[in-house]
Amino acid sequence: MSALQPSSFSVLRARGIAKTYPSGDRTLAVLTGVDFALAAGETVSVRGESGSGKSTLLNILAGLDRPDRGELFWGTEAAHDLSLGELTARRSRFLGMVFQSYYLIPELDAFANVLLGARMLGGVGAAERARATALLRRVGLAERGHHLPAQLSGGERQRVAVARALMNRPAVILADEPTGNLDERTGDEVIGLLLEVCAEEKAALVLVTHNPAHAKKTSRQLVLKNGQMGYG
Repeated sequence: MSALQPSSFSVLRARGIAKTYPSGDRTLAVLTGVDFALAAGETVSVRGESGSGKSTLLNILAGLDRPDRGELFWGTEAAHDLSLGELTARRSRFLGMVFQSYYLIPELDAFANVLLGARMLGGVGAAERARATALLRRVGLAERGHHLPAQLSGGERQRVAVARALMNRPAVILADEPTGNLDERTGDEVIGLLLEVCAEEKAALVLVTHNPAHAKKTSRQLVLKNGQMGYG
């Protein structure tokens, strides 16, 4: 089994992804032809040294950045052919994202932050509010919904971010170093929760992490090195 070929239907697939950045008077090749595929419901970790291109790859998979070369498929749809507006519209339904720095809106309470995903798709009704309430309960924050991010601990903020990422029932969750700002015990708890809720929601997971113990908890472990993807 290669990084390109998971065991069943590929819900997310990239082929020949290349990305360079200018660096002074030369060009830095970060990704040099990455192949990657993710099966529906699968959990995959990606490790690599600092600067190896992990976040760059995740941003390309999310349609937040364009590769210089290569193809990206969200399900059967050729995401690399979509316009920026089309990518934004599809992303809200197809993907959920969890970042190291949480990226919660500081003026909104936890409940409103979770609802943000639904607002991007249109109006918010009783069903969406019930979904947000249920997700906050699932991540252990049933009593913290009306607290602002500044009133929450780092672990609680990341739990809100996990709930927000799942709001629209995405097929895929992309998590970029989600424990990077947390202590070891809290980080372990967040990874455990993330894996559990993805399984419950039948969402596939791509976890970018520097932590070998966290990586081993996924069903497949990959390493990004010298611009290429391989097994760790």
